[in-house]
Parts: sequence; structure tokens; C-alpha cells
Amino acid sequence: MIETSLNNLADFCIKNSQMIATAESSTGGMVAKLITDRAGSSQWFERGFVTYSNLSKEQMRGVNEQLISDCGAVSESVAEAMAKGVLEHSQTHYALSITGIAGPGGATKNKPVGTVCFSWAYYDLAAANLADKKIKCITTTQFFSGDRRAVRKQSAHFSLHKLYEIIKDISH
Repeated sequence: MIETSLNNLADFCIKNSQMIATAESSTGGMVAKLITDRAGSSQWFERGFVTYSNLSKEQMRGVNEQLISDCGAVSESVAEAMAKGVLEHSQTHYALSITGIAGPGGATKNKPVGTVCFSWAYYDLAAANLADKKIKCITTTQFFSGDRRAVRKQSAHFSLHKLYEIIKDISH
């Protein structure tokens, strides 16, 4: 599944001269690694941020400290802010972000190990001119099972598969 998603994502982005970028917390750069393991990824991968700490989310992606305090670092709101921050501060067409609890620690009653929040951001292509383009975001929370390694791997694969599905949907 991941190879197919990566092949489709690469083919689409190269064919359409489009770039993607990432902001990863719980996956620690795994998505960027999966992409850059492929020869030619510089044609479609612009950059990746590993914003593991709350401070790095604030400093590198512009996530509001109060948002983290109110919602928690593992929340769809923070994932969305991370993705928007990537899109606004890079030369890319699509951004994805991941923040979650891979374990074995860090869980709470409402956020067990395996809770992962995702966001994918892109510019609304329906706008008449560039100045009017608005950022659109899709967010979701998934619950993965297994140990730390399994949660991180499932998160990385899910994020790339879903990014391709989103791009495919908005391009038609």
C-alpha cells in the first residue's frame, strides 16, 4: 500500500510541477524519510520539519502557545495549525502534519497510546487570483494499535495515503 501511495504521489506531483512539505511530531521525520528514500524526491518534496517539542511547534510552525495549552499538543487544532504553518512558510502546494502519542508513555484517559491527529493543508484552487487563495485543511484523528514502532509506521503510511487521496479528489 505505501509503495503504491508513494508512486502515485510522486507521479502526480512531478507531472503537475507541485511540491509537498511535512511537519511531524510523533513520527519524528519518518514521512520525510519515506519520501526521500526514493530517488528523484527533490522534484516533489520541498522540506520537512520535525517539531517534537511544544516549543518547536510554536517557534518553527507558528502554533499558538495558548492553543497547545487549551487543546493539548495532540489535537486536531494543533495538527491544523502545524499544517497551515508549513504551507504559509514554504514554497509548496500541499502540507501534511502529524502529532500523536506513540507510547509507551504519554497517554491520558482521553488520549490513549495510539492516538494520532493529522492535518493536510492546501490552497483553494477555485480562487480567481493568487491574492484570494485561501488555505483549506482536512483534519482527522486515528487510533492505531501496537507498540511505538507500529504506531509511528501506521501514522506515516496513513498520512501519505490520505494525502494522495486528497490531492486526487481536489484535482478532478
